[in-house]
Amino acid sequence: MTGQFDLNEDQLAIQDMARKFTADRITPFAAKWDEEHHYPIDVWKAAGELGFGAIYVSEEMGGIGLGRLEAALIMEAMAYGCPATSAYISIHNMAAWMIDTFGGDELKARYLPEMVSMEKIASYCLTEPGSGSDAAALKTTARLDGDHYIVNGTKQFISGGGVNDVYVVMVRTGVDGPKGISCLVVDKDTPGLSFGAPEKKLGWNASPTAQVVFDNVKVPVANRVGEEGDGFKFAMAGLDGGRINIGACSLGGAQRCLDEAVQYVKDRSQFGKAIAEFQNTQFTLADMATDLEAARALLYLAATKVTAGSPDKSRFSAMAKKLASDSGSEIVDKALQMFGGYGYLRDYPIERFWRDLRVHRILEGTNEVMRMIIGRDLLK
Repeated sequence: MTGQFDLNEDQLAIQDMARKFTADRITPFAAKWDEEHHYPIDVWKAAGELGFGAIYVSEEMGGIGLGRLEAALIMEAMAYGCPATSAYISIHNMAAWMIDTFGGDELKARYLPEMVSMEKIASYCLTEPGSGSDAAALKTTARLDGDHYIVNGTKQFISGGGVNDVYVVMVRTGVDGPKGISCLVVDKDTPGLSFGAPEKKLGWNASPTAQVVFDNVKVPVANRVGEEGDGFKFAMAGLDGGRINIGACSLGGAQRCLDEAVQYVKDRSQFGKAIAEFQNTQFTLADMATDLEAARALLYLAATKVTAGSPDKSRFSAMAKKLASDSGSEIVDKALQMFGGYGYLRDYPIERFWRDLRVHRILEGTNEVMRMIIGRDLLK
């Protein structure tokens, strides 16, 4: 690539740092984390020391103040070792960014220093048992009582639920629909806050998922992010970046499986010659590499649009997330097929990536919803 399509020196340095961190602290251990359902909090804290807990938090508040392309480079590099680990870094960053961007000075001063360092780890709570894609229909209520809100309801599919320290929660403070939604920050040890049993999932085993249950939980008004009724706007703004990050995680996982497949077909022989010598193998690898680079190019473009606040940023983030997560899953599936029976075994990493990347087509908005966003934007 040349000119405007090149990463600059700073971006290349960030990418290199993330790749080295992944090679040292994630890749050698990811299979064990998956098998043992281990949540690597020590790795989060090490990532925090590099600034990865506050990638696009302002430098004024202790973050490293980077853009969405730089964040995507970090997520992609980390997903090469473990997509579940990388995706969780994205969730924590979304929560920190939301407080930094929309919160008042006092709220930022109380929460961000420990979130930036990842001494305190955050979860983001939007989805509910009855409102997934239709997020504006959420039912968790926050009733004003003096200088506190009384919160009741249940959040579903919350990454880090029951383990993390801080929960950034979308609640209903007013009328039905998006205009009645506000955003609160809730501490784990708040009375009345409880958690469901860890969900038994197909993948993402290195990141626990559980319900977050509010039973007359008293949350200070001072813990509200922004004004009443602005929560849905914050949530949608956060999703543009979240979709870029999840797409980047798909790219990283797909790149790992492509690399593994290239090496495997060179080493594996059938019918008296290496699998790599068969034209079908070469054609399949060519398709995988082409699809990966096409998805990467669109995702990097979308990331720059989100950073710049371009009018079409939501459409492009939806397009990038859809293409990257669809292509990522297909690439990993083709890699598994190349490995044959060995690809189905946990002795090799392919099946783990196959399981982990499958959920990327569901979270941060299903790919069906991505198509709705794209189509509506084109027709408006």
